[in-house]
Amino acid sequence: MTTDQLVPEPAEPRPASAIAKPDRLVSLDAFRGLTMMLMVLVNDAGSGAIYHQFHHAEWNGWTLTDTVFPSFLWIVGVAITLSLGSRLQKGVPRKSLYEQIVRRAVILYVLGLIVYMAPAFNPHTQRLMGVLQRIAICYLIVSVIYLTTSIRGQVLWIVGLLASYWMMMTLIPVPGFGAGNLSVEGNFAHYIDRIVLGHHNYASTKTWDPEGIISTIPAIATALFGIMAGHILRLKRPLSEKVAWLFCAGNCLIVLGLVCDIWLPINKHLWTSSFAMFMAGLDFVVFAGFLWLMDGCGWKRWARPMVIMGMNAIAVYMLSELLAELIGQWHLASGASVKHWIFQTLFAPLASPSIAALLYALAYTALMYVFAWFLYRKKWFFRV
Repeated sequence: MTTDQLVPEPAEPRPASAIAKPDRLVSLDAFRGLTMMLMVLVNDAGSGAIYHQFHHAEWNGWTLTDTVFPSFLWIVGVAITLSLGSRLQKGVPRKSLYEQIVRRAVILYVLGLIVYMAPAFNPHTQRLMGVLQRIAICYLIVSVIYLTTSIRGQVLWIVGLLASYWMMMTLIPVPGFGAGNLSVEGNFAHYIDRIVLGHHNYASTKTWDPEGIISTIPAIATALFGIMAGHILRLKRPLSEKVAWLFCAGNCLIVLGLVCDIWLPINKHLWTSSFAMFMAGLDFVVFAGFLWLMDGCGWKRWARPMVIMGMNAIAVYMLSELLAELIGQWHLASGASVKHWIFQTLFAPLASPSIAALLYALAYTALMYVFAWFLYRKKWFFRV
């Protein structure tokens, strides 16, 4: 396995012509690519006037935007199962696997730091947690769990992580707020972020991080749910049976997440246990559909754009984040940022504010696709 995507993929990178070969899960490549497209789309609106579904839920509840990051982590788990499972079968020494896992996790974490260094590096306020940092941490821990436990042990880890987080959030008192307070400032996870991270929290929130320390615990469980999906994919059973297992498991998790929402609300900012279960359930169900249509029915041609987008996900992610930061911070002589000028000149005159913001996001996503397509045509697949 290499990390030439934003998340590790299930097999060594192959030439572009290999994406339609029967031994490769086109559905997983496409699911990764679709998630990447959604990530760029929701992160890069022309203005804040874009439709509600392209914003994170303000607090409790969820939107389309809230499904993106848990899907990445879920795919991490699937890829770990397929890749490490295959390498173990080939007799690759565990010591070698551990060395590769640690190296890739460190590189991913450093790349995450680089994303938040722009436009000017300040060691006193450098964000320590973030998207790639959380992926790196979850990848490292979940890989070790996979290599050291059985399926039963991995299930126990999921239950233990979600239950432990639940108890932390509801039983440990926060000074001035007490126990079980789930408000923005009164919850235990953000309390720890304020103490430990301090000025190194997310710049937009300042006192807490949406990818914070304690909320990473249930995020690890999200990746472990992907491990479970990977086990289903590795079964020596007909594809239709695997699809059925994925679909049933997903619906069970969705129901369980909705039931648990009664006691611990679905909340992406806190990555609550109910959120982890509900989002993993959605991933199981959506991926089951992808698996059936693409690898079962052979509907691969229409999935090609998604596959292309997913084959260089880490390069696309880095460019999308750094370019967005650059045009947002680079100001013209008039005082307006380049992004604002582009939006007001090219998109704002075309439609209402919400539609104009969406058109900008679609154009930016298309630009990232052109970049991914160029790399694909050149057969350049960036790895770490």
